[in-house]
Amino acid sequence: MKIIRHLLGVVGVLVFLSACGNEGKVNTQAYNDTEFLMGTYVSLSIYDDGKEDVIEEGFALVRDLADKITGETTESEISKINKAAGQEPVVVSEEVYELISIAADYSDSLDGQFNYTIGPITNLWRIGFDDARKPSQAEIDEALQKIDFNKVVLNDEERSVYFEEPGMEMDLGAIAKGYITDEVKALFESENVTTAIIDLGGNVFVMGASPVRDGDVWNVGIQDPFAERGESIGSTQQSNRSIVTSGIYERFLEVDGEVYHHLMNPETGYPFDNEIAGVSIISEKSVDGDATSTLVFALGVEEGLDYVNGRNDIEAVFVTKDKEVYLSDGLKDNFELRNEDYKIVEE
Repeated sequence: MKIIRHLLGVVGVLVFLSACGNEGKVNTQAYNDTEFLMGTYVSLSIYDDGKEDVIEEGFALVRDLADKITGETTESEISKINKAAGQEPVVVSEEVYELISIAADYSDSLDGQFNYTIGPITNLWRIGFDDARKPSQAEIDEALQKIDFNKVVLNDEERSVYFEEPGMEMDLGAIAKGYITDEVKALFESENVTTAIIDLGGNVFVMGASPVRDGDVWNVGIQDPFAERGESIGSTQQSNRSIVTSGIYERFLEVDGEVYHHLMNPETGYPFDNEIAGVSIISEKSVDGDATSTLVFALGVEEGLDYVNGRNDIEAVFVTKDKEVYLSDGLKDNFELRNEDYKIVEE
């Protein structure tokens, strides 16, 4: 057995320092910094003049929220909820309760195809971590019995969370980066930042308009699911939008020649098995893009496209394992394919 991780590419960005006293000015080069957080490279770029200090405020917010949300540390609020399953409610912070409430709403509205109580399965496989392994069928069958979002009791008044059954576990990995991205955007707005790029390794938000294109929209690359982070198959023009990309080659495990990716089906306990290699969701909120990308992996290309086209607040680019590209209706005139190894399929 061997564990394979998809390496992230880091692109250096020049930092432009200009004199103070230019309130309202937007630079053509950004104040920028990158840190390795939450198992990925987080990059924050601000183009507004004199807003360099807001970069560190952004990273401080990411670190604070990640410490509260991750299930990898015993001190995190999510770990405390999981540990108290079947015993007692756990009071959590306002931010964590908001995130859990969003996850609960998505689980309920999507009839469990998005399921935030999938922790017993994801913590069995541990794909993306050094101790990843393929569980036995008996272990998977047992874990599936502990997945039920209807057995989570949320108390809005006390801001508490309670699992009714021992062994239940919450995993917010499917929407945590989206929520944090939205919170960083809100922070930037509160500091009067108008033009920025927030990149949490697969969750990108472009604020304002591109200063290098004379205030025009941003040219946003769509990730190649078969290549390292940062390599695209094409681009779309967007402004004040989130672009969330999920792919089966981001984190995976190979056992006896078979590859298992990290996107787990809460009904089978195994990774989703369909034709999708990667999907990019464009939305106003990054947390919506996160949840929707998980849903469409469950649905597959045909049903996933129907779902996206049935909503007026999101768009999607689907890439199949055969390197076919499917576009939602709103992107058919707003996407340029630049990689000749791929082809757009017209529906």
